[in-house]
Formats: sequence, C-alpha cells, structure tokens
Amino acid sequence: MKIYFHMSIESFSNCYVIVNELTSEALVVDPGTVTKEMINQLEDNHYKPVAVLVTHNHENNIRGLKTFLKIYDADVYAAESKIFGIPTKVIHGDGKLNLAGLEIEYFSLPGHSPDSLVYKTGTVLFSGDVIGAGTIGETNSSYSKKILKRGIEQRILTQPEDTTIMPGHGPMTTVAAERSFNIDL
Repeated sequence: MKIYFHMSIESFSNCYVIVNELTSEALVVDPGTVTKEMINQLEDNHYKPVAVLVTHNHENNIRGLKTFLKIYDADVYAAESKIFGIPTKVIHGDGKLNLAGLEIEYFSLPGHSPDSLVYKTGTVLFSGDVIGAGTIGETNSSYSKKILKRGIEQRILTQPEDTTIMPGHGPMTTVAAERSFNIDL
C-alpha cells in the first residue's frame, strides 16, 4: 500500500490517494480539489480510482468531488445520502469495507459535524477534521466538543501508539504524539 498526499491551496485541506500496489486500484480520501499533479499521478502510474471516501460533508474537504467524478467512475462512500446532489453509498456507525483489495475500517465520530467518519487501513487513520496535529476539530457547542473529545479518547487514543493520523488539515501525526501533546485533550 502507498499513500500519496495532496493539499488544496484554496482551503488548506488535505486529500489522500491510497493505492493498492498489487491491483493498481486507488481510493481517494476527501478530494478538496483535483490538481494536475493528482491526475498525472493516477494516469502516469496507471492507477484506477474505484472509490472516494468522504470523512464529512464540508465543502472545503470535498470541493473537488464533482470534477473528480467527471473524470473517473468511482463510488462515493459517506454518511450522507447525497453530496452536491451526487448519490453516495451510505455508511453509518462502525463497519468494514473491502475496496481496491484493501480492508478499510470506518467508524462514526461526531462532534465536529454530525456525519464525521474516520477511516482506517493498516496502521493509518484518515481523521478528516476530527483530530489534527495538536488539536481537535472545531465544534459549535460545548456539548459537541464533549462528545468529540470522548469519541477521540475512546476510538483514536486507544489505537496503538505508532498509528499514523492523516488529518483533513495540517501535518500528519501519531497516536503517541496526540496522547502526549494535544492541547485540546
């Protein structure tokens, strides 16, 4: 498995391309923008995108979805039934998917938004805006913040220390770093 990082300059949001090197199939997490570099990477390496994983339905994280789907035929997985009018394969709660020959675990972690999902493959978490390096996602009330913090403590900080967290904004981090240094926890 390879993971490629792409940043949207417009919204400073992160997009990730996960590639199964055995099948040359790819998954895209949160296409905030579709860049020439991303398209070249997929095309030059003959990677076939089969799915888009949406961590939450905030425009800065998924602004490039329509463009991406004009170029590639891929299923969209999200907690919402439609994004920009595009039907999705709805997932809720906790579960597993087998996509691109990879096992993808997902779990709901509301607080930043009601539809927030975290995806895990191997020892990597794609956290969207739930948690980032040294901080947690913004919330609109103290109750939402309490729910988010509890979810992070129960679902993310219980992962092995060497688990990598790839957030929706900012640099990647690890569970060990967040346990020790996250100012919001």
